[in-house]
Amino acid sequence: MLRKSLPRVNWKAVTQPWQEIDWTLLGVAIALTILGGVAIRSTELHKGIGEWWQQLLGGGVGVMLTLVLARWRYEKLLQWHWIIYGIMNVILLAVPFLGTEVNGAKSWLYLGNFGFQPSEFAKLALIITLAATLQERGASRIPMVIKTLSIMVLSWVIIMLQPDLGTSLVFIAITLGMLYWANANPGWLLLIVSPIISAILFGVFLPGWLVWIAVVVLIAWFTLPWQRYGALGFAVVNLVAGGLGTLVWTHVLKAYQRDRLSLFLDPDKDPLGGGYHLIQSRIAIGAGQFLGRGLNQGTQTQLNFIPEQQTDFIFSAIGEELGFIGCLAVLACFWLISLRLVIIAQNAKDNFGSLLAIGVLSMIVFQVLINIGMTIGLAPVTGIPLPWLSYGRSSLITNFIALGIVESVANYRHRLRF
Repeated sequence: MLRKSLPRVNWKAVTQPWQEIDWTLLGVAIALTILGGVAIRSTELHKGIGEWWQQLLGGGVGVMLTLVLARWRYEKLLQWHWIIYGIMNVILLAVPFLGTEVNGAKSWLYLGNFGFQPSEFAKLALIITLAATLQERGASRIPMVIKTLSIMVLSWVIIMLQPDLGTSLVFIAITLGMLYWANANPGWLLLIVSPIISAILFGVFLPGWLVWIAVVVLIAWFTLPWQRYGALGFAVVNLVAGGLGTLVWTHVLKAYQRDRLSLFLDPDKDPLGGGYHLIQSRIAIGAGQFLGRGLNQGTQTQLNFIPEQQTDFIFSAIGEELGFIGCLAVLACFWLISLRLVIIAQNAKDNFGSLLAIGVLSMIVFQVLINIGMTIGLAPVTGIPLPWLSYGRSSLITNFIALGIVESVANYRHRLRF
């Protein structure tokens, strides 16, 4: 008897719903997640089975969420953006009362044994809400800029009450990136961040603070429609910000937060305290040299000299064991992710999709710059994870959900401009 041949699988039909997604973007994110699992395992070899398998399991769940969301039309978020925004703010408000304190910040909620950080998912809620707000008129007029800032400030204030300084900075970066893409005047963006710069310069370098106020006055004069009132108003705001910066520094920020913000300039001032992380991280990355010591062979990594190396300082473990080549490969992956996000934003069929992609881009780029910057001593320690590499279920799932939304934009793309 002739055996019946098995029916051939029509893979083209199977993959049809995802034919237009950006496979390069998804593939690089998966590669970073696998590398993160390998690096995390290297940091905890002495612990047996630890957190590395949770990273890989979370990555698998994240990939499935990405593929599901890529088939779902992202435009439906327009109908739900205020509900999403409201629910996230209610959850954030509950954190100070029902949350659990970890590393000095009450930013975790627990459902039984499962803990998560609402502030991570709040980043997505902000991106969706701002994209829906800016998609019709853009930000070329000041009233829309003010409306956008008011949306961000509510969540920002709630997060600062936890206090979660790192996430609050990510919120600012997301907002500025999306305003810029929505055609806001770059001078206005400088004016928005000018009080923060004034607050820092007042306590660090007084002559520089005075020069900065003069620069702010000129920017306001040449970019705002009401020159005199605008220049005078921002001069007053920055003068007040200088004094408030000192007040916040001495009475609002906790001791560990002040250490994180100042010791990166000279960690040797407190080598056994607040500067310990930074010193050990730089030693680890430097010890890796060009090719690295080899996987599972790093002395700083294996002897656990670097606290929190599976989360905030995972890049130092990669630097020691995989060397300059490994670090360069990680940076190349993030560059490729950023490039693909820009391409998706440029080719989105509408402004809403374009803004969603830029919001995710702003979130990823800022976190990468700050996290890698703090491991090599160029930025303060703020507790910001490295996307897809640092251990953290909330952060990992958030990044994959963001990827799924962007892949949906790519999957249903056509071209329109503001």
